[in-house]
Amino acid sequence: MVFCGKKWYIFFKFVVVLLKLKKLKTVIGTYECKVDAKGRLMLPTSLKKQLGSLEDGLVLKRSVFQPCLELIPMSEWNKMMLKVNRLNRFVKKNNDFIRRFTAGVKMVEIDGTGRLLIPKDLVVFAQIDKDIVLNSAINIIEIWDKDKYENVIENAVGDFADLAEEVMGNFNDDEDGIS
Repeated sequence: MVFCGKKWYIFFKFVVVLLKLKKLKTVIGTYECKVDAKGRLMLPTSLKKQLGSLEDGLVLKRSVFQPCLELIPMSEWNKMMLKVNRLNRFVKKNNDFIRRFTAGVKMVEIDGTGRLLIPKDLVVFAQIDKDIVLNSAINIIEIWDKDKYENVIENAVGDFADLAEEVMGNFNDDEDGIS
């Protein structure tokens, strides 16, 4: 799929603004991999390089909106948890959200051979079989069963232009200083 014109320009400008204002570390790429019978996957070398030092570890969790997993560097997880921690725990909806958001969260590490073990409960949640897709999503990596990923991408093609306009069309070009 190729995007051009104003919608693509608006999307590009939004990403540039995020990078400038937030000093956001992004991950780039979509990778097809395999998971062995024990739930281990070999992270692609280029992806490991982008993640940099993993001394602090990684967090693996269920996605909120999709049947996939999210692999999050600990530094990004900590930023997210600072936001979540500002929620008033005496509001029931906030407690419900926190419980569901953190359900199944696991700290994971990459072993000496470059493999990552996906815990069984998360394999079941994401319905991961053997073939998977690792998809960069700005500062996290989504882990999808390959068939589910392809279905989601194919089904979203028709509305993506409208979605891009609705979501990204609200930014003023003058605010970021980029022309």
